[in-house]
Amino acid sequence: MTPDRFFALLLALQTRRDPVTTTDLAAETGVSVRTVLRDLRWLQDAGFPVLVERGRWGGVTLLPGGALDTARLTPAERDQLALHGLDDRQRHQLGAAAEGRRAREKVAARTAGAPGPLLPLSAVVTTDSRPWFWSGTQGLEPSALAGDVRRGVRLRIRYRRAAESAPTWQLVDPYGLLAKAGRWYLVADSSGTPRLYSLERLTEWRPTTSPRRLRPGISLADAVAELTTGWETAAGLRIHGLLAARHAERARRILGSRVTVHRTGEGPAPTPGPDQVAITLSCRDLEEVRQLLPFGADLLITAPPEARSRLRELAAEVVSQYAEPQPADKGTGPSHPAPS
Repeated sequence: MTPDRFFALLLALQTRRDPVTTTDLAAETGVSVRTVLRDLRWLQDAGFPVLVERGRWGGVTLLPGGALDTARLTPAERDQLALHGLDDRQRHQLGAAAEGRRAREKVAARTAGAPGPLLPLSAVVTTDSRPWFWSGTQGLEPSALAGDVRRGVRLRIRYRRAAESAPTWQLVDPYGLLAKAGRWYLVADSSGTPRLYSLERLTEWRPTTSPRRLRPGISLADAVAELTTGWETAAGLRIHGLLAARHAERARRILGSRVTVHRTGEGPAPTPGPDQVAITLSCRDLEEVRQLLPFGADLLITAPPEARSRLRELAAEVVSQYAEPQPADKGTGPSHPAPS
């Protein structure tokens, strides 16, 4: 009997007050009735108080006083409950789906049938960490890297930055892994500076024999907060504009915290028209003005001048890309010199 089936069978018996048929047990554990009968005999031989009554009104019952408290969690199962915000897909990517499932089943077994006027939160809340229109995880699976990260050693990683065409090797001190918006990242210090490395662009790694050298007093959560806050709040340039009011919600959805939609009378000059709202986009550099192209003529950039100029250039490039080909010259044809 596999550990998964062992716990599944015990939990199925423990959560029921009335006898359960072997047919129901087979359906719940995903095996045949013959296998269930064999597993029940194994439990009886191992000393578990399993009562099997045959006949029309019979069934299987786990008597009180069993030798094993299945609600006790193994270290791996306790570790799973400490992981916040991961859905089943992400636990599978970590190679820990079985431990997570057993831990939840054990907790559910202790609370099953508990009286109360309200349904448990676990019955009315679920999680799906995938972003909308998610096409699947690419690149390295986190389970492949997790083992070496847990050893607490320095790593040599072969990584390609977004602006580079080829990966390079570098030595990093890993804090751990981050699951954010459907993607996985390695969080590590590079020469004492925190970095996020997307597993989609991490092509190879080699563990060293040297212990990792982290900044004193900095945990994985601290490093993640430092990186994400720094990325989301960095604003080397602020672009102001007037947007058609009907697109305000769309702007918030696309641009997130980078855009501020000002309330009436609070935005910078000029004052928006009756069907407009004033917005401010926080950018790291001028090229991020590209994010405003989807709004077309429904957006007017008012400042700074360099943002207006750059968007004008980008719009001209788009127009040129889709311009109709010019017809050939329909003159009288090539001229010929007069005969001498």
